[in-house]
Amino acid sequence: MVHASTAGQFADKTVVITGGTTGIGFATAQRFLAEGANVLITGQSDARVEAAVQELANGVVGFRADVRSLHDLDLLATSTKETFGSVDVLFANAGVGTFPTTIDCVDEADFDFQFDINVKGLFFTVQKLLPLMGAGGSIILNCSAVHSKGLATASVYAATKAAVRSLCRSLAMELGPQGIRVNTVSPGLIPTAFQAKMGMTPEAFSGFEGFVKQAAPLGRVGTAEEIAAAVLYLAGSESSYVTAADLLVDGGYMSV
Repeated sequence: MVHASTAGQFADKTVVITGGTTGIGFATAQRFLAEGANVLITGQSDARVEAAVQELANGVVGFRADVRSLHDLDLLATSTKETFGSVDVLFANAGVGTFPTTIDCVDEADFDFQFDINVKGLFFTVQKLLPLMGAGGSIILNCSAVHSKGLATASVYAATKAAVRSLCRSLAMELGPQGIRVNTVSPGLIPTAFQAKMGMTPEAFSGFEGFVKQAAPLGRVGTAEEIAAAVLYLAGSESSYVTAADLLVDGGYMSV
């Protein structure tokens, strides 16, 4: 059994974060650790997992897993049970996107890649870890501010996020009687390594960033730390009567 610090609102709670080696997942792991949680992060690369574990320290556990692989997710569930015994919070954060891409340029491999990670991987992550979660558990799905917006050149990515939002509502209904809450957090534009992984050039990202700054009431993009704060709210006791909800953290971009 791994024990974190006893200080903080998540003292002795176990938190699993998929895609926790960089960006939003990494920032969220930092916040949970600061609040006393036992944290397990996953990533697809052994090297990135090890680097993140070294930087986070504080007893965080790293596990290499590709959420597209049900075998990997079975191993993740087994390892989590052996290490911690149970799970209090699951942040299903692992995700990808490949855009801007017009419909005529999307091929089957690209379509499957995005749906396999963003939808299939997310769904089975919840399924495999659910037996370790009891009443009072909280599941947060990383969605996106674009889940309800038409976005030219991002049809596949936006569709995966609409599916995540739909899964949240259905899972909240299914798991509510067990005392488990399910919510989505929907970030706006958050500059992280994610944009480079999507294939966006610095010029393309700069142009999109400028557009978002003009369109959002707050006139800026967000930070990974701001998304982490929202995840902690959805995970904790202060949101105990919140389920099936979508928390937009986008500077007002989608709401005006």
